[in-house]
Amino acid sequence: MGIFLKQNWKGVALLCLSILLIIIGVLRGEPATVLQKAIHICMECIGIG
Repeated sequence: MGIFLKQNWKGVALLCLSILLIIIGVLRGEPATVLQKAIHICMECIGIG
């Protein structure tokens, strides 16, 4: 396992950073914002909204 981390430390660091940013986004309520925007866009495309 140690040799794997030594060879792929950039990938592991990027993975950890990605997970951290996803957690921060979820805590801020971003999924609800994205869903709301997607609903508005779909309604405009259909012509209802």
